[in-house]
Amino acid sequence: MPEADQEKHAKQAPHGGTGHRTRLRERLLNGGAEALADYEVLEYLLFAAFRQGDTKPVAKALIARFGSLAGVLNAEPGALAEVKGMGKASAAALKAVSTAARRMARNEVQQKPVLGSWQALLDYLTVDMAHLTVERVRVLYLNAQNRLIQDHHVGDGSIDEAAIHPREVIKRGLDIGATALILVHNHPSGNPEPSRADIQITSRIAEAGRLLGITVHDHVIVGREGHVSLRAKGLI
Repeated sequence: MPEADQEKHAKQAPHGGTGHRTRLRERLLNGGAEALADYEVLEYLLFAAFRQGDTKPVAKALIARFGSLAGVLNAEPGALAEVKGMGKASAAALKAVSTAARRMARNEVQQKPVLGSWQALLDYLTVDMAHLTVERVRVLYLNAQNRLIQDHHVGDGSIDEAAIHPREVIKRGLDIGATALILVHNHPSGNPEPSRADIQITSRIAEAGRLLGITVHDHVIVGREGHVSLRAKGLI
C-alpha cells in the first residue's frame, strides 16, 4: 500500500487514538521485557510509520504471515510489503530494528574471545541466520587469542564440496593469519540436526586444517528450533 494510502487508512482506523499509544508506551517503559505481547511490540514499532491510527491489524497480520516476532523482523522488505497495510516506511522501521539487533549481537562477539563467550556467539548466529529461507554457509576465522578476525560468507545453498571446498576454506585462513575457524550454516527447515553431508564436509575441512595448522573448533548448525554443535555431539 502506498504511504499516502497508509495515512488515509490510519486516519480512518477507529481504535488507534493517542490514549492507546500512550498506554502502550507506558507499559513498554515501566513494565519490563514481557510487558507487551509480540504483536504489541510490532504495533509500537509501526507507530513511527503510521503517525496516527490503529496499527494492531497490521501487526497481527504480520505475525500471522511470518509466524513470530522474530520471523517478522527477519523477513525481507519485499515480503513485508506483501502484507496489507505495509509500505516502504513501515518496512524500513522494522528493518532498522532487525539491523540494530544484529549489530548489537555482533559487537558482543567481536569484543571477546569467541570460545569464552559461546552463548554470545550462539545468540548472534540465531539472530542472524535462524530465520533465513535459504541455506547459508559461513566461516568464522579466529586468531591465536580466539578473537574473530573475519566472518566470511562462503555462499548460499547446500553444504557439500560443490559449494564449499575444504582447501579453499583453509587457504583463506592462512592468507589472513587465522589459527582456527568455526563453520556455521543454517537449516531453513528449522531442524538443526546435522545431515550426512554436514558431517562429511566437516571431517574433510578438519583434516585439511590439521595438515596446514588451522584448527576447526566446531561446526554449528542453527535453525528456528535451536542449534547443534557437531563438537558437542562428538562428530569432530
